[in-house]
Amino acid sequence: MEQRYVGRSGLSVSRLGLGTMTWGRDTGPEEAAAQLRTFVDAGGTLVDTADVYSGGDSERLLGRLLRDLVPRSEVVIATKAVLTPEAGRPCDASRRHLLAAVDASLSRLGVDEVELWQLHAFDPEVPLDETLAVMDAIVASGRAAYAGVCNYAGWQLAAAGVTQRSAGRAPIVAVQTEYSLLARDAERELLPAAEFIGAGLLAWSPLGRGVLTGKYRTGIPADSRAATPHFAEFVRPYLDERSRRVVESVTTAAEGLGVSPLSVALSWVRDQPGVAAAIVGARTDAQLTGVLQAEELVLPREIREALDDVSAD
Repeated sequence: MEQRYVGRSGLSVSRLGLGTMTWGRDTGPEEAAAQLRTFVDAGGTLVDTADVYSGGDSERLLGRLLRDLVPRSEVVIATKAVLTPEAGRPCDASRRHLLAAVDASLSRLGVDEVELWQLHAFDPEVPLDETLAVMDAIVASGRAAYAGVCNYAGWQLAAAGVTQRSAGRAPIVAVQTEYSLLARDAERELLPAAEFIGAGLLAWSPLGRGVLTGKYRTGIPADSRAATPHFAEFVRPYLDERSRRVVESVTTAAEGLGVSPLSVALSWVRDQPGVAAAIVGARTDAQLTGVLQAEELVLPREIREALDDVSAD
């Protein structure tokens, strides 16, 4: 699998990342082990997790697999902190919370350092300078090699990135956000801001929350995420008429190329300017194998432009 540098940093990752949001809840140990083995055997390195995924069980499961199945040196770990399970305070980017959170993540993962530690969300209740100072402390202490942010608006990324660059502190090398043919808002402000500060984009849900695979063209399959109580509302916004038109165009392109709609949609976002990696969370090892088949596909310019047009707001 092709490896890419993340932004203007020395951090190198596979251009497809393995997401683990469902590990420890919908994805059990045996299935997770099969996915990680398949991913690493294909040349994948970037594995993305977070302290809140499955209440910490995603990190615990990944840690066990790195101890028992795959050598630590073969994986680039990206984890996150800021989100909390507390109803009254869903975000906490305070110094106290973040320092405790990173230590807890390292303990669950069974490692001394992660390659990429990310702020999971912007917390408007905590001064940005305080949050960024914690980021510096975590990198300076050796608990993380690089720092990034997730789900920031363009102005939030620019403010944080400029502060870090101008002060000579730990730079923000990555920004993670939703990006797909069904979610192109990042192109307006976030991608330009990322280019300005030298950060690479990590695209989550590059398959439009699964809708771009074409599985929902005739209804909601019983074994799909949209059929589960905890993911139904997550998928529902992309089951509208605009999304249907985009999915039909992706399907038509796939039929013409002799590949799957998944491969077309994933190749489109993976090769967009500024994208370092597209992070895909597969439910099964078989699904992950299908995702990895997209590695060889390069969309012809005419198809890319047609998809650009049909998915434009």
